[in-house]
Amino acid sequence: MDNQVQNAIVNFIWGIADDCLRDVYTRGKYRDVILPMTVIRRLDAMLEDTKPAVLEMKKKMDEAGITNQWPALCNAAGQAFCNSSPFLLRDLTSRAKKQTLKADFEAYLDGFSPNVQEILDKFKFRNQIDTMVEADVLGAVIEKFVSPTMNLSPKPVYTDDTMQTIKLPALDNHGMGTIYEELLRKFNEDNNEEAGEFWTPRDVVDLMADLIIVPIADKIMDATYSCYDGACGTGGMLTVAQERLYTVAKRRGKNVSIHLFGQEVQPETYATCKADMLLKGDGEQAEHIAYGSTLSADGHATRQFDFMLANPPYGKSWKIDAEKMGGKKDILDSRFNAYLEDGTQLTMIPRTSDGQLLFLLNNVAKMKHDTPLGSRIAEVHNGSSIFTGDAGSGESNARRYLIENDLVEAIIALPENMFYNTSIGTYIWVLSNKKESRRVGKVQLIDATLMKKPIRKNMGKKNCELTSEIRKEIMRIFMDMEESEVSRVFNNEELGYWNVTVERPLRLRIYPDRRIPRDVFKKAEELQLVIDGIKKASEVAQLDDWDAFAKATKLKKAQLNKIRPYITEKDRSAKPVKGVADTELRESGQIPLDYPGGIDRYIEMEILPYAPDAWVDMKSQKIGYGFSFNKFFYHTPERRNVDEILRELKELEELGDAMTEEIIGGLKDDIE
Repeated sequence: MDNQVQNAIVNFIWGIADDCLRDVYTRGKYRDVILPMTVIRRLDAMLEDTKPAVLEMKKKMDEAGITNQWPALCNAAGQAFCNSSPFLLRDLTSRAKKQTLKADFEAYLDGFSPNVQEILDKFKFRNQIDTMVEADVLGAVIEKFVSPTMNLSPKPVYTDDTMQTIKLPALDNHGMGTIYEELLRKFNEDNNEEAGEFWTPRDVVDLMADLIIVPIADKIMDATYSCYDGACGTGGMLTVAQERLYTVAKRRGKNVSIHLFGQEVQPETYATCKADMLLKGDGEQAEHIAYGSTLSADGHATRQFDFMLANPPYGKSWKIDAEKMGGKKDILDSRFNAYLEDGTQLTMIPRTSDGQLLFLLNNVAKMKHDTPLGSRIAEVHNGSSIFTGDAGSGESNARRYLIENDLVEAIIALPENMFYNTSIGTYIWVLSNKKESRRVGKVQLIDATLMKKPIRKNMGKKNCELTSEIRKEIMRIFMDMEESEVSRVFNNEELGYWNVTVERPLRLRIYPDRRIPRDVFKKAEELQLVIDGIKKASEVAQLDDWDAFAKATKLKKAQLNKIRPYITEKDRSAKPVKGVADTELRESGQIPLDYPGGIDRYIEMEILPYAPDAWVDMKSQKIGYGFSFNKFFYHTPERRNVDEILRELKELEELGDAMTEEIIGGLKDDIE
């Protein structure tokens, strides 16, 4: 089926909402009816041919008193699902009375097998029936979905009984998935939903699938593999990865199978994913999709996987998850906590406003270590994952854990405006725990921000795409591990740094004649003792040396601390106060981990020549990891043509003159 036919089906289904639901639902609620009805009609179409066999099997089992009928009924249907009601969807179009239609439609829905019932429950579709019945539009909606002008069946529709000429082509599983995703995109765009709650464009998914499978294509064996997505949405990444593995294996004469696993927190999206699995005949795979939050209720806590992909929500709060896990400060989940070689705990809990790195750590925790291929991961994030968080923060610690354990193969910067509902820049992390020898201890950064092709018509905010040729070029750069203007290879330590606090001594000049307020000391006798001490010290000690002056006063340390603010001022020419830093001169510095000679040499070469009295507070030392692509890949802004600039200035001048004349003319009219 070509794109033109698919688009026609999408437009037809989209039109059902306007034709039938306009005066019943607000525009943002159309999806509550259209999406589940699309799934129901597809399931219905797939069950039409085997309906008689299912009803015959049900009759026999009823007569035999068999209660657990679903396995046999699904077998009779030839699918991982079935419907045991006496109806097909088209049978309901002849119901004239609203209440008869409602009863029969509910009986039809109740006839679906338990796996479909869960999908309908998560869609909350039954909640819509009364609304549609009361508005008398349920019959119209059903009639539209069984219209002879639209085919959602995996079999073609012919012009006549001779079956010589196809009127409507068959709709295979891939085509059905494409149509459903386009409906989702249109509804989400119409509702202006957040990018983090949206699925990943197919061109990005294709690249991610290539990144985890192509590098080990020649090592694939006749075996069973597993693929996991902890933020699976509608399941698109899983199915693309499945297709890619089958294709790669077939080209090499290998016979493989792949089990798909996922988890999704949004009820409707979860229902969509499970429905998609059922529609493709993967009943067992549908059971591998868990419902709930991957962070606080991991549905696959004991499993490990060969391949993992994800587009986790970014810029989205995970505060509720944190509370469910005992509060951010008390999270002990081993996925998000590690230990350094010296036994120091490395907490990798990011700020609660953005939990995307937790999904990456979740995948790392599910890596296989005892297989020849290990595990490969591809995740798409925004820029926060690569640079947000100072040394010692949860985000920086997560990057430290990933890089110091040599798990990161590459990070690829994608063009802006690649996603439907966001224009921000995104990055693909590529991880492996069984790196090939040339990648050991290294990270490749690829700048693909300019590698894009404009699309004819914007899809939301998506205005460009990664064509197959562009994806091949990105893969070539990755596979060749080349150094170029768009690709750089770094040793792991080049991406890390020591964060240290550089101190400068406090220097004070004493002014012994300045008045000390009476309320500084409770007793007048103590105040007088202090005044006498200051006077004596001023006669014997230099006024630019606080340590000597303080000693000469013979006052207690607590007394000196109280009077110092009143009788001193900072003076760069004064002598340093021993062991006391000037907080106003304090600076935080980053020292590269690979700096020759380490921290001491850096201080000697880079700081002491300019501040001889400086020192580093070694207790403040922390290791951090973070980097910006702008630092490594600088794009010179394109210079504009002078004539173009002059032309724009002239246009602005003319516009300004016209506005001025309009304003003056209006004032004259008001005066007259």
